[in-house]
Amino acid sequence: MINLHLRQPDYYILFGVLFLIVLSSVILNSVSPSIYPLYLLFIFIGLVGFVIFLQIDFDILTVFSNHLYIISIFLLILPLIIGQVTRGAIRWIPIGPLTIQPSEIVRPFLLLFFANYLTKKELDLKRAFYLVLLILIPIVLILIQPSLGVAVLTFLGICGVLLASPLSKKYIFVGLTFIIFLVPITWLVLAPYQKERIEAFINPYTDPRGAGYNSIQSMISVGSGRFIGRGLGEGVQTQLAFLPEKHTDFIFAAAAEELGFVGAIFLLLGLFIIFYRLIKVIENPVNPTARAFVSGLFLVLFLEAVIHIGMNMGLLPITGVPLPLVSAGGSSYLATMVGLAISINARKKVGT
Repeated sequence: MINLHLRQPDYYILFGVLFLIVLSSVILNSVSPSIYPLYLLFIFIGLVGFVIFLQIDFDILTVFSNHLYIISIFLLILPLIIGQVTRGAIRWIPIGPLTIQPSEIVRPFLLLFFANYLTKKELDLKRAFYLVLLILIPIVLILIQPSLGVAVLTFLGICGVLLASPLSKKYIFVGLTFIIFLVPITWLVLAPYQKERIEAFINPYTDPRGAGYNSIQSMISVGSGRFIGRGLGEGVQTQLAFLPEKHTDFIFAAAAEELGFVGAIFLLLGLFIIFYRLIKVIENPVNPTARAFVSGLFLVLFLEAVIHIGMNMGLLPITGVPLPLVSAGGSSYLATMVGLAISINARKKVGT
């Protein structure tokens, strides 16, 4: 039930979150000061969301998981009706001075719904059919916007829920086989710019001023920071605008240039603390639904970090994936804060 008294959070997760927020604010204020003071409003909203969901029992949220799924689908449809078109995509909804991206915000609620769906009743053929349909609806709506990176991360999060649920291994085997057969077909449905990114990843110097530009500039930024960095406000790539999207997609490269290897390690340390505590929740959940949910959230956040850092270092193709709690993505930040608050309540309390 909802407690009127403020609950104590997991202090390790809280420390990791606040540490990353402070470090992120320092970096963002250096590489992209124009986003302030407006971005402070998103930080405040995220902290408020964290506190609110921290007060709600995990079991209460699972009771309303069906309602949260319906609300999520409505929010995913909304951009197609009143969304703001930016660079050919309709992912954002303007709300006063802010814009929100529903496909990011709804992710923890979708993971909660599927965790509850897969753990409350045994999965027979009929429920398996409905499961596939229920997964396809949000994924297709996200792809329409289009947002391939968000769709893939959401799907992988659901896969994390599937793997942690008491699901028969034959269903997992059939699903993996089906996905393997679909992989070659995905090349045919990729947009031209997505194919260019993959080709540029293989050899960015084939088009250094076009598709390979972002990857080349990012690798230069990471390497030029060396051990202690060039200093805040002194990064050549970031301050002279050679590095694109330095406050979002390439925040790790910007941090590595200005704060060096030391700053990059501090970023990784903050993320490691959060990942470690999520693993402890998975080991000691309040129920199977909680384990499935936190497993899905952990996989999403972990893959976000790996993909973001990998593409910044030229190890993975360029995608619009933010670094959790560090990139200046208000919607992603809010979703992460809500997901972490739910995860804290998913851990079995001492003495129960």
